[in-house]
Amino acid sequence: MSEIVDLQATFIPNEGEFFRVKLALEIAIEEVTREPGCLRYELTEVSEDKLVLTEQWASEADLDKHSKGIAVQDLNESLSALLAEPVKLERL
Repeated sequence: MSEIVDLQATFIPNEGEFFRVKLALEIAIEEVTREPGCLRYELTEVSEDKLVLTEQWASEADLDKHSKGIAVQDLNESLSALLAEPVKLERL
């Protein structure tokens, strides 16, 4: 049986881009939560300049499929000019 994979992604928007980043993430959440193996994909507003996405995947294989999927590609494209720094991805 596969191990559950827990991740946390931190997003730091450029000044004035918080709501555009949040909207892009909310759109992605709608798509990603329907992906096989997605157990949790939840956004938290930590502050006015920091958003955290908590992810949980049923297996490493499900996470790998997600990472290569269209929802992630679309999100990365949407966020390309909106973030002050690269997304910080941590395994929990």
